[in-house]
Amino acid sequence: MNELAALIAATLSAGTPLLLAAIGIVVSEKSGVVNLGIEGIMLVAAVAGFGAAHATGVAEVGFVAGALAGAALALLFAVLTLGLLTNQYATGLALALFGAGLSAFLGQALQGESLAARAADGIPGLRHIPLIGPALFDQHWLVYLALGMVVAVAWFLRRTRAGLVLRAVGESPEAAHALGAPVRQIRVAALVFGGVCAGLAGAFLSIIYTPLWSEGMVAGRGWIALALVTFATWRPGRVLLGAYLFGGVTMLQFFMQGKGVEIPSQLLAMTPYLATIVVLTLISRNPRWIRLNMPASLGKPFNPNA
Repeated sequence: MNELAALIAATLSAGTPLLLAAIGIVVSEKSGVVNLGIEGIMLVAAVAGFGAAHATGVAEVGFVAGALAGAALALLFAVLTLGLLTNQYATGLALALFGAGLSAFLGQALQGESLAARAADGIPGLRHIPLIGPALFDQHWLVYLALGMVVAVAWFLRRTRAGLVLRAVGESPEAAHALGAPVRQIRVAALVFGGVCAGLAGAFLSIIYTPLWSEGMVAGRGWIALALVTFATWRPGRVLLGAYLFGGVTMLQFFMQGKGVEIPSQLLAMTPYLATIVVLTLISRNPRWIRLNMPASLGKPFNPNA
């Protein structure tokens, strides 16, 4: 594999956790609920997935465990914010802190453990094509699942009645409720879907991308995914481009180090986060553009009994 193909392949792998988490955030925020606890969900899913895969020796069991852990924490968030009507932003921040602490506690016995390296699944018949084969078609199956989910979510939101109802709930839950839409149930389902996606993202990090468990290994990717959704103005296609853009920036630091570029490693390590700040600064210069694309009821509580 030449250097360009290796860089493209690494970019796809590095961008996949961001893409999985972000596409779940798109769906949950389209329903009008903002969950800032994605970082904590990814951490708990990472330790749950790694622990299950390490105990059973089957990576797929780890993915199921990570998805279930993500769904459970998202359901907890839904109970608090939709059932007890707690503040969504404060509850999300609390969930992020809770997830960080819980993952550190659960992962104590797993520190220093690792999983056996496994070859990428790839696509038979395409993975051996010169240049583009190793770059695009020699990836883990979850990379292709993430790409498929982008297409599926875009189709769901734009081409289905259920997607239209979901977007209506995000724009005006009062009007949707008046027309008979079960607003609370729709939002719970959207949050659980977002939790499953974040859980798969965390499990991918600890089972495939690393593959090991270390405390705090998500390293801010949950926050980047949240920023990425705003950067993409809640559009799945732009989320795809943004995820791989940030994935490419992440891998570029290692590529430059391998080339012997004399830049302090600390500066290279901060590049993805610096890119996030720059992008958010640029788009915040036009708040009207964000308001036009943002779900109108995002972050606002709704009480059907009021």
